Parts: sequence; structure tokens; C-alpha cells
Amino acid sequence: MTFVLPLSVPPLEFSSFLAQREPSWPCLRRWGAVALLALTSGLAVPAHAQGATPAQTATRSVNEWLTRMHEGSRQRAYIGTLVVSAGSSMSASKIWHVCDGNQQMERIDTLTGTPRTTIRRNNDVITFVPEAKTALVEKRDSLGLFPELLRTPNNLIPQYYQAREVGVQRVAGHLADMVEILPRDELRFGYRIWSEQQSGLVVKLQTLGQQGGVLEQMAFSELQLDAPVSMDKLKKLMKDTRGYEVHKPALKKTSAEAEGWRLKEPVPGFSAMSCHTRDSGTAQAPGMAPMQWVFSDGLASVSLFVEPFDPQRHVQESSAVVGATHSVSRRVGEHWLTVLGEVPEQTLRRFALALERTR
Repeated sequence: MTFVLPLSVPPLEFSSFLAQREPSWPCLRRWGAVALLALTSGLAVPAHAQGATPAQTATRSVNEWLTRMHEGSRQRAYIGTLVVSAGSSMSASKIWHVCDGNQQMERIDTLTGTPRTTIRRNNDVITFVPEAKTALVEKRDSLGLFPELLRTPNNLIPQYYQAREVGVQRVAGHLADMVEILPRDELRFGYRIWSEQQSGLVVKLQTLGQQGGVLEQMAFSELQLDAPVSMDKLKKLMKDTRGYEVHKPALKKTSAEAEGWRLKEPVPGFSAMSCHTRDSGTAQAPGMAPMQWVFSDGLASVSLFVEPFDPQRHVQESSAVVGATHSVSRRVGEHWLTVLGEVPEQTLRRFALALERTR
């Protein structure tokens, strides 16, 4: 969520940006094909059942739950198979994850679709595509289930979400606390999350629509905690590009203001997190380089992709949806805007209508 996004609207110029949505547990909601395959069965049981202790059942705030999950995803070594589904689409990947206190590494091998191996060391990522003999080198946000949770300027999550503890279930052989993170308005989706009792590691996650239905779902079908994953071996694999053509997208960190853009009114709860342009290697007029502007409310993220208008490709304004991933596109003067995110369509439209050129 390459991730090949099954939407036709994102501009081709942003292939390097969209590649950042490569399936990468535990950044679960970065996946592009995601929701309706139940990997566990049975009803949730009260938290006092199955031997849970009082400490395990104590009520936590939404921030306490999310911080526990965030840290749980960063501090355990594990090997597992993650299955992700959305509508009629389903994908699976094998994941190796290890950390030593200062750095984290993961290897992700796709088990369905085009063979692909992604290896990550903190912010450095390389994706190998054996069939094409290509390797994409890039930098991405730090690891974590909700990568913006601890990076948003103001932690407004409790203002827009609330937590509801549900019970306990087994997932991939592990007891997990169930909690629902529910939105307080109609601009974002909710989540039902299974958090492994001892570590807090998220072992299953559902994205919930505005009527409470499951839009996407992902879960470990098998999971070995505290697995003997070799960081040295992953480092060697990451550096071994023999026989591969290496691509490194030239991205420039910037600001929307510097590129001549602004939102004439904010979307409640969302803060700007980053802004990059793509360097094509040729001279471009100011403000004409393809740009990605990312917003987050700490859980959900929205990307605004802006590029010069091309009448050959940008035929009509449109919208599309796969699982919880929505997109809308429209012309803004001499530019084409695509807004993409795992939020309701009305949220994306608020971003699309608020974007304006300042010069």
C-alpha cells in the first residue's frame, strides 16, 4: 500500500510515492489491498475469562492503548504470516522482524501476486523485484503500527477518537485483548484491534466503516514471538544488489507554501506531516514539480498528490474506492490533484476543495 494500488486515478508521476505503500507490517494500514477474511472464529468473551488478570483488564485510555500497541510493534522479534483482505482481494506476506534497542529491521516476502522482497533498516528501505531484476532504494517513516502516533505536533487523538474495550480472543494461537478505537465524528474510520496480551503487539486489525461494517481486515495466520531473527543476515541481504538494477527516486523535502500551495481552511484533526517533490532531473518552472503533501490525525493519513495538468491523461474528475482506501481527483487551475487516504470520501473532498494556488 510495489504496492500496486488498484485505482486508476493516481498520476503515473507518483509511482515512487505510491511505492511507499508497500506492505510493511507493522505499518498495517499502509497496505493497498486490504478487508473481509476472518482468520479467527468465535464470539468475543468477557475480559475476565480465560485467566486474564486484573492488571490486564484495567481500563486504558485511547492514548494508553495506542502507545502500548505502537511500542509492542517496535520491541519484539517475531516471524509470522500476515493475511490482508479487502473485498474480493486477498494477499499474504511472510514477515521477519527484529530489533536491538537502537535499530529495527524487517524482511517482508510477498506470498501472493508478483514476487517481491522488502528489507527495512529503520528509515532505509530497499525493495527487490526478482522478475524485473530491479531494486528500489528509498527512505520511509520510522516503524510503528500507527507511524504518526508519536509525531503529530499536538496529540489530539482523544478529541477525535475514543476507546472501548471488548474482550479477549485467540489469534494465531495467542491470547489478545480486543479494543475498538471509535471516531467521534464522520471524518474518519474506526478500528477493531486485537493486541497480544503480554507484549501489546497487534495481531489482528479491522478497519470499520461509518455503519460499523468491516472495510478491511488483516491478521497473522501464524506468529512466532521472540523468534531467532538474525539482524546481521538481514543487513547482508539488504546490501546485496548483485544482478539488480538499482533505482533511487530523487525526492526533495519542501513545504507546500514554498511550492505555492495552501489549504484555505483546515480539515479538523489533521496536521501536515511532510511534503516532498520529485526531481525529474530536468529544469522545471517553480511549483511545477510533482508534489506529495501528507496529513495525519495520528491514526489516519491523507496524501495530496499534485502535478501539472495533462489533457491526454487527466480526462475527467473521478473518485474510486478499494476497501477503506478512497481517492478523489480534480483539476485545480493548471494542475491535477489526487487525494488518497484511508478515510471516508467526504474527508478527501474537504481536502480537495480546500487546496488552492497562492501564486
